[in-house]
Amino acid sequence: MSDATDEVSADGEVARSSGDGSDAAETYKGLLTAYPYAFRASDSMAFRIYTGVSALFGIGVVLLFTFAVVTLLGSTADASGGSFTFSRAFFLFLMFLVLAPLVAPVLFVARRHRRVGSDTRYDRQLAATGYGFLLAMYVALVITTPADLRDNPDGAFGAVAEFLYGLPNEAAIVPPVGAALLIYLTHRRLR
Repeated sequence: MSDATDEVSADGEVARSSGDGSDAAETYKGLLTAYPYAFRASDSMAFRIYTGVSALFGIGVVLLFTFAVVTLLGSTADASGGSFTFSRAFFLFLMFLVLAPLVAPVLFVARRHRRVGSDTRYDRQLAATGYGFLLAMYVALVITTPADLRDNPDGAFGAVAEFLYGLPNEAAIVPPVGAALLIYLTHRRLR
């Protein structure tokens, strides 16, 4: 039975007040509750902004892939199994490959705060690598832009865009994979 000084969090967990007036640390129970936990626990403004940005991009990625799978199901509804079943599962696999590095900094920070405590430098570094992953995804999209949709920007960005447009489509995998590895290596170095 909890006393009058206990507080119940949104996910039903009870945070007990200690005798010295400080509340016991709340925890999280999965991906969805790790976001508010990491946001509240971090002292880094860069990381707090990243939690919001990654949540919005994560929702967008899930919606995009959901619509893609629904479209694929509609166009292959009359077909039997085999390669069509594989392509449906491959869409889900691709969604995981995009979503995992996007949410990894938030999960790493939430885990660190739960186990070790607050470290603003760690939070800031993980936020920077998360932003790097978003930039790498944009670079990959620029590399794979179809020729009829390409713009010709002026200035310094024009030279960068021309270079990226000149790369083969297969090269688009390098920036996101490199950024995802950087997230993991940063976590390992700073933990």
